[in-house]
Amino acid sequence: MKVLVTGATGFIGRLVVRELRRARIEVRTASRLKTLDPANDAVLLPDIDAPAEAFLAIMQDVTDVVHCAALNNDAGNASEADYRAVNVGLTAQLARAAAARASGRFIYLSSIRAVAGPGFSGTIDEATAPAPQCDYGRSKREGEIKALDAYASSGRSDAAVLRLPPIYGDGMKGNLATLMRLADTALPLPAAALTGVRSLMSREAAARTILHLLTHSKPLRPVYVGGNEPATSMAAIIAAFRQGFGRPARLFAMPAGPMRAAATLLGKGKSWDTITATQICDPSLLISEGWAPETDTIARLTEMARLAKSGPAQAR
Repeated sequence: MKVLVTGATGFIGRLVVRELRRARIEVRTASRLKTLDPANDAVLLPDIDAPAEAFLAIMQDVTDVVHCAALNNDAGNASEADYRAVNVGLTAQLARAAAARASGRFIYLSSIRAVAGPGFSGTIDEATAPAPQCDYGRSKREGEIKALDAYASSGRSDAAVLRLPPIYGDGMKGNLATLMRLADTALPLPAAALTGVRSLMSREAAARTILHLLTHSKPLRPVYVGGNEPATSMAAIIAAFRQGFGRPARLFAMPAGPMRAAATLLGKGKSWDTITATQICDPSLLISEGWAPETDTIARLTEMARLAKSGPAQAR
């Protein structure tokens, strides 16, 4: 078994490579960065407009592919065309080459943003009807379709999409990073108004999920949804970060109505809806196939904040 991991230098890709090598699986890494060491079976990911032969070439001797490379929704001023080029065009090229050359499985890392916007409240599972609300989400959904279609058109069913909830870990960005920075202040926060509950996942758990999908004996389903159990309240997330930073919780009771009204007056109504939405990812399908969810989220968030406060030397 030899696995090609794209985006191997990225936030999740690095952990995927580490997890596979711990399992004594041979890995070829691919990235758009030019700092990879070819002597360590590392290759440059072909440009999006490269000919099909370039993608076929990096599949030599590869049995399976994990496609982590993406333009994420923390990419600043990325345009719709930017998202489509990487998350749709690159995915289509890679999936076609893998379907033609690699004999094993193709795992595409996607996001719950492919099916729901940040303000959606409800439970997300494999049957949730896709309704992406942003350029990033739409591009990930189209990437899912391209990956699955490439395999289906080759008469194969060994490709799967893994939709991930917000991922936490050292170097994270986005809303979780903002909450962590907010927690590392003396500001009192309105806990009673932070009613949202979220499924999260550590990047280590995401990497273990990928290993599971590559190696478990059952046929792959087209779509899987990952998530911790139980889901975690926004107030508990902030309290965990504050405990790790050694700060008092300072969460006070205040009704949500006045807070939302104030946010709306300030033009931040959508942002308020985002941080108060409840998004629970149901990983029942994965569990039914022998996967174990992460259950110690609060302790891990607390430890992450503690290590961040201790400095880079201890955080490593």
